[in-house]
Amino acid sequence: MSWRTTVYAAVRPLLFAADAEAIHGATLRALAVAAYGSLGRSLCSLASGLSAADASRAPVDVMGLRFRNRIGLGAGFDKDGVAIGGWAALGFGFVELGTITPRPQAGNPKPRLFRLADDEALVNRMAFNNLGADALASRIRDARGELPDGFVVGVNIGRNRDTPDDRAVDDYVAAARSVAEVADYLALNVSSPNTPGLRDLQAPARLTELLTAVESVAMARPILVKLSPDLDPGELDALVAAVRDSPAAGLVLSNTTTERSGIRSPNAAEEGGLSGRPLRERMRGAVTRARHLAGTRLVIVASGGIGGDEPGVPPGADLAQLWTGMIYAGPGLIGETVRR
Repeated sequence: MSWRTTVYAAVRPLLFAADAEAIHGATLRALAVAAYGSLGRSLCSLASGLSAADASRAPVDVMGLRFRNRIGLGAGFDKDGVAIGGWAALGFGFVELGTITPRPQAGNPKPRLFRLADDEALVNRMAFNNLGADALASRIRDARGELPDGFVVGVNIGRNRDTPDDRAVDDYVAAARSVAEVADYLALNVSSPNTPGLRDLQAPARLTELLTAVESVAMARPILVKLSPDLDPGELDALVAAVRDSPAAGLVLSNTTTERSGIRSPNAAEEGGLSGRPLRERMRGAVTRARHLAGTRLVIVASGGIGGDEPGVPPGADLAQLWTGMIYAGPGLIGETVRR
């Protein structure tokens, strides 16, 4: 156990005594401030165990983009791009901002984020709370000049909750049009369990229609599709085939789950999507299956359950994303995962 892990383990009970969403917001604000000064950036490097040089020692070319390393921040942690420079200072190779929608929306009523400490997991029912695609585009544009070479900025997009189902594609197109100029890649969220009807877009025919429409406004940016971990093998196979034969560049596997099998924590009964350690084996299985079906045609980004005693990029994946693992292991997990 590293000294970073030991220090975070000592501090974590104090953090967990506070409301989960309040601590989340405070973390974003602190990282936003840290990114603008040499002292703050040095503290970020100390916390993660990665200097700027360390973060760039193993660059990789994926989707026609140069990533300074394979480890990124998953969508959902920084929807509105509050701390883009802070994530770079911590040593990530990329960040996926969002999910954003074309119009701002408040999301579900609070409380809507819950810790499941016994399972190293979270349940959220945030429902795409964000300031809208135009606001995020402005934040990315402002941050660009301060970001290190090889730090890739992706944007995850979705639909507004009150958009009729037959206009869902229009929402994705509108959001993509707003951010395409400033994003390095786009990710389509068709798998969140917290927006009614969203997962219906995972039907192969509807997904193909969506990808074709978004590709027309994406300004040649690579497009990823974020799928649910709750798909059965046949459904996953059909979707991988649909994406393989579409303009998309790859897949993010996976989103949060509605399953609660084997979960011990009291908050397991809370409605929403579960993330963290319980997703690990399901994610690994999906990555392996998708790689077998897609061969080298699709890029695969592993997302879900990465951290703790198994950091690193899972077999079959090209890139990996952290999220809930950092809540339980601390920022030192970033350095541990990058060095694997």
